[in-house]
Amino acid sequence: MGAAKANCLICAKPLVYFEDALDVTCAICGKKETGHSICEDGHYVCDTCHRQQGVDHVIEECKMSTSKNPVELADHLMNHRSIYPNGPEHHTLIGAALMTAYKNAGGDIDLEKGLAELLKRSMCVPGGTCGFWGCCGAATSSGQFYSIISGSTPMKQEEWGRTQRLTSNTLGRLADYGGPRCCKRVGFLAILEAVPYVAETTGVQMELPDTIMCRYFPRNAECLRTHCPFFPEGATHPNDREVA
Repeated sequence: MGAAKANCLICAKPLVYFEDALDVTCAICGKKETGHSICEDGHYVCDTCHRQQGVDHVIEECKMSTSKNPVELADHLMNHRSIYPNGPEHHTLIGAALMTAYKNAGGDIDLEKGLAELLKRSMCVPGGTCGFWGCCGAATSSGQFYSIISGSTPMKQEEWGRTQRLTSNTLGRLADYGGPRCCKRVGFLAILEAVPYVAETTGVQMELPDTIMCRYFPRNAECLRTHCPFFPEGATHPNDREVA
């Protein structure tokens, strides 16, 4: 139901976000925790239930992919039914697409081992960090990717600095467009920031498409429309047609 649009996975009603965390219970697994969003009918779905099928799909697809183009790979991954319009599964997807394309473009990394480590790290990043932490999950996913390929740890010098630089550059680029959140927009932007940075700092040149046109905007009521760099020229959002 709600998977088709950025709405509740239980009843498809719109989500409501709160500045202060609430005591909530997952409508799928029954887990009790605190959260910042429920739907208009009060349903809450925890991050684990929201993203588990999606991250499983991402990791398995990346293990088999031969793509050197992380945008095309990310778009392919996003087009699966287990990847919702917005959600924490993207916190794994962006770094996985970058890592896979990096490997296929000649990067020196054990891909299966790297993806397993990325999965562990990215699953620690909850949904909504873009608005509640001031650090979008697309940027942290890209940073996690770079940390893994560079061997960065809290005690490294150059690797530590380069990883922070990529994450900060990415956040700056995302901030230029403002909100509301869109996991597709920030994901594509994060990849566009990472590819030339990786080429400059590692010598590994991944591929990029000539243009990126989003095919997911009809599923996102908060789409920026023409203010998004990936909104198709001449397109009309379904919500705008309904209003007209």
